[in-house]
Amino acid sequence: MLPLRKEKIKWSTKLAYIVGLIATDGCLYNDGRHISFVSKDIQLLETFKKCLGLKNKIGFKSGGYSKKKCPHIQFGDVIFYKWLMRLGLTPHKSKTIGKLKIPNKYFFDFLRGSFDGDGSCYSYWDPRWKSSFMFYIAFNSASKLHIDWLRGKIRDLTKSKGHISQNGNKAEWSLKYAKKEAKIILAKMFYKNGLPHLKRKYRKIKNFEITDEKENNRKT
Repeated sequence: MLPLRKEKIKWSTKLAYIVGLIATDGCLYNDGRHISFVSKDIQLLETFKKCLGLKNKIGFKSGGYSKKKCPHIQFGDVIFYKWLMRLGLTPHKSKTIGKLKIPNKYFFDFLRGSFDGDGSCYSYWDPRWKSSFMFYIAFNSASKLHIDWLRGKIRDLTKSKGHISQNGNKAEWSLKYAKKEAKIILAKMFYKNGLPHLKRKYRKIKNFEITDEKENNRKT
């Protein structure tokens, strides 16, 4: 259990995943102690609790400009809070978050958390290429600095380039990878069974992969 520990915090697969979730949909309060994580997916909140060994109850809070209450979990841990600050996380981080101090060994666990927190994936049939099946994965952030850092890290570790775009009129940036590069990154993120993940998004990805495999078999 993390709260009130006195020993040194050690990196692990689960902890790196949690950092990815906090970096996207988490919040560090100004009091130097409390941390919260918001998600519409109760399963993801339960996974968050399990990875950290928390007993706190899931509550509901209004978020952003919406009056609709979203599920969230909040807990206090001064040591963990300060550790997150040393990684590069801060209160009110949405538009200011940049480079984070994530060890390469755990980067793809972090990236999986980032994807589950604020990432997306979609597919379509492209009529320009003999009805080829296309799918993309994307990592989203209000901070261009953070998106640039993510792209650089992924390029260094996988040689995948991706491309960055701004999402319409939203103050949000998106780092996208098409099918060939997406497969490389997904294999790194989901490198074995039993890793913490958002089941809803994982099922969607697996359906993409099944459809793509069927299409490849049809062509051969």
